Amino acid sequence: MERFCRKRLCLAFLMAIFLLSSEWQTTYALAYDIKTDSIETSSDSIQTKQNIVRKVFNYFANANKPGDYRKFNFGILPGPHYSSTDGFGIGIIATGTYSLDKTDSILPLSNVSIYGDFTTKGKVNIGIRGSNIFKKEKYRLDYRIKTELCPTDFWGIGFIEADNDANETSYKNVQIEAMGRFMFRIAPKTYLGPIANFKYMSAKDISEKESLRFEGLERKVGTTSVGLSFTYDSRDFMLNAYKGWFIQLDQSFTPSFLGNDYTFISTELTAATYAKLWKGAVLATEVHTLLNYNGTPPWCMLSKVGSSYRMRGYYEGRYRDNNIVEAQLELRQNIKKRHGIVAWVGAAQVFSDWNKWRGSHILPNAGVGYRWEFMKRVNIRIDYGFTRNGGGLIFNINEAF
Repeated sequence: MERFCRKRLCLAFLMAIFLLSSEWQTTYALAYDIKTDSIETSSDSIQTKQNIVRKVFNYFANANKPGDYRKFNFGILPGPHYSSTDGFGIGIIATGTYSLDKTDSILPLSNVSIYGDFTTKGKVNIGIRGSNIFKKEKYRLDYRIKTELCPTDFWGIGFIEADNDANETSYKNVQIEAMGRFMFRIAPKTYLGPIANFKYMSAKDISEKESLRFEGLERKVGTTSVGLSFTYDSRDFMLNAYKGWFIQLDQSFTPSFLGNDYTFISTELTAATYAKLWKGAVLATEVHTLLNYNGTPPWCMLSKVGSSYRMRGYYEGRYRDNNIVEAQLELRQNIKKRHGIVAWVGAAQVFSDWNKWRGSHILPNAGVGYRWEFMKRVNIRIDYGFTRNGGGLIFNINEAF
């Protein structure tokens, strides 16, 4: 077998030499004839490169120009980033806005966002999320699908475990999540309808030394939840509101008849308000809580602190427990044309039960960010959040909330 492989390698090598020599001979023989053509081709190549650069420049320069609301307005943007956790990476973000009724000029625009993230430390994160507003606002569909494969860390459950740096345990996380919410309008700007959520998580590559941290915890878990969702949404634009309210209440059940090994009930409430202050300034406020009771979720699906939307800068999932209450206040200021800045403060606490609430366990958060209007009222955001444990950089599209 080894001799056969050597023969194949030698044959491939000789064939490569033959092809290269043949190409060189042909090139040499025709060199004089194509000398003039080469100069013209080189000139055309330079012109082509200039045209490509000009097209790219024009694409980004005109991306935020208001378009026909009836058309599907779509944009895509790659962006490099770095963090001590994930290493160097490249993020690819695409977003689109569109109307499902081309004859209705006041129908709120539907939206979709697609993202992918790939880093040098092996993180792969791909997902899609969006909202569809149907004709005359009679129905509304919200959806989210994501899959993630990445090295991550686990400190334990509860504030005390997570606050101890020595408890850090590394493993590879494989996660798949899908959520759908279909709602019927029951009053102006008010919707009610069913919600379904599927989550799967697997912890891999845990060393024998670190496996003690996972003792008694299942390393592969899947849950299916169903429930009812209520939404009131008077925002003027979902992706970047200047005014209005957003209130959403999800009541979910994870029963055994759906094949769940863990059974529990979840109540999640999000309330946000937006108000214009002075020229180019918007004040955004949000309160969020997720409570799990009548059972206990698996360790990997507990309420967590940290994401690109709330408590920005915290390592996602370092602090986790049955319940979470969190809030944030953000000032958004347009500086000039497509450029803007933000500053925010926030706080959160995770706890197993209300009688375990402690003022000393409140986690502080603050940060600043830069905004660039990629499409009309659709911002690329770069945020840096300061936390109890340090900080973190975030690159994403659309406002955090």
